[in-house]
Amino acid sequence: MMRALYTASSGMKAMQFNVDTISNNLANVNTYAYKKERAEFEDLLYVTMERAYILENQGQPVNLQVGHGTVIRSVARDFTAGSLIQTENKLDFAIIGDGFFSVLYPDQNIYYTRDGSFKLSVTDEGNMLTTARGYPVLDINGEPIYFDFPLDKLIISEQGDISYMDEDGIVIPTGQRIGIFKFNNPQGLEAIGGNLYAENTASGFAVPDEEMGEPSIIRQGYLEASNVQIVEEMVNLITAQRAYELNSKAIMTADEMLSIANNLKR
Repeated sequence: MMRALYTASSGMKAMQFNVDTISNNLANVNTYAYKKERAEFEDLLYVTMERAYILENQGQPVNLQVGHGTVIRSVARDFTAGSLIQTENKLDFAIIGDGFFSVLYPDQNIYYTRDGSFKLSVTDEGNMLTTARGYPVLDINGEPIYFDFPLDKLIISEQGDISYMDEDGIVIPTGQRIGIFKFNNPQGLEAIGGNLYAENTASGFAVPDEEMGEPSIIRQGYLEASNVQIVEEMVNLITAQRAYELNSKAIMTADEMLSIANNLKR
C-alpha cells in the first residue's frame, strides 16, 4: 500500500511541474518570438514479481510488474515560427526560417535571439543597433553595427545586407550584414531570459545561416509573435489539473485503506 502513496505523489509532483511550464507559456503569450515549452515525462523503475516465459508450450505469456510512477525528464521547446506582425518600424526585424540574431552580452559572451525588436543607442562611436536592453546586435563578423545616416533611409535586404538611400535616391551599401546563425540542435539551446539563448555542447556551435540548410529571410518592419496557442494551453492546463486531482485522490484512497488495515482486530 505504501507503494501507492509514493507513486501517486510522483504524479502530483510531475503535474505541478507541468502546470508551471504551461503557466510560463501563457505568461509569454505576448512576448515577441517566444517559443512555447512542453514538459516531457517518463515512467519510473518497475518491480518485476514474475517474468514472462514460455517453456515447452507452457508458461506465462506476460510479465507481472508494477511501476513506481512518473518523473519529468525534459522540457522541449517548440521552435516553430510564430505569425508575423507588421509594425512599419525601420528597426523591427522578423526572421523567416530557422536562424537567430546574435547579441553581445555585457559579460562579453555572445547570445542568440529571435526577437528582432531592436533600438538605436547613441554612443561615442556613433548610432549603434541594440536590443531593448542596450545589448549590441552583431553583424556576420561578430562586430557591432553602427549607422552614420538618417534612420528613415535604412534599408535591410532579405539576406540582412545593410544599405541606405542617399539624397539622390541611390542605394548605398555599407558593407555590413546582420548576423544570422543556425544550430544543429536548437532544442539544446539554454534559455537565459530576456529572449536570449546560450549555445552549449548539446546545441552545437553557431553556424552562419547560409552554410546550413535553406537560407533564412529577414523582413524589415515586422516582428515575430509568440507561437503559444491559448486554446491548446488551456486544454493542457485543465488536463494537468485533473491529473493532479486524481493523483491526490489515489493518495487519500491508499491512506484510507492503510487506516482500515491498521484498525483490524483479531
